[in-house]
Amino acid sequence: MAKPGKPDRVKLFTGIIYPSGVDISGIMKALEKEYGPVDSVSEAIEFNHTVYYDEMGENLLKIFFSFSKLVEREIMAEVKLLTNSLEEKFSEKCTRSVNIDPGYMTMSNVFLASCKDFYHRVHIGMGIFLENEYYYSSGEFKFWDWTYPDYKKEEYLNFFYRLRKIYHSQLRAGK
Repeated sequence: MAKPGKPDRVKLFTGIIYPSGVDISGIMKALEKEYGPVDSVSEAIEFNHTVYYDEMGENLLKIFFSFSKLVEREIMAEVKLLTNSLEEKFSEKCTRSVNIDPGYMTMSNVFLASCKDFYHRVHIGMGIFLENEYYYSSGEFKFWDWTYPDYKKEEYLNFFYRLRKIYHSQLRAGK
């Protein structure tokens, strides 16, 4: 019989959708205060994959960044609740001006946190669900039937491949 063990800490990241011209540095600073310095940032990537965020305006961008400090998986519900509160804090005139989606990476998976339940999501507490967005096999990230279309973009994958290398180095160094 296998005995339960403690899993490796994970690489925390977040993706932010925002209208071109909106300053998101305050959000990044608030998240750094909570989770430590940012160690990887993607380019700003055009986001036009759904009408769900139309209330935020036109010319939407998405940027990813990760934190240097590895975290326990169990904090993910708290992270999502914090990012929701930051969305409210940084909203303008009762209109959402940013969308913040936190997630984490293991050596074999990339997970996203959500407040919405669906058949492929697992409740992790406090009304928060976790969705497996990618799995890593045979040297590459693979998609699920439910993987968001934008997560199949080369720019996203480039970020996650880079992030996986950073995370792997951190695990080997015992950080």
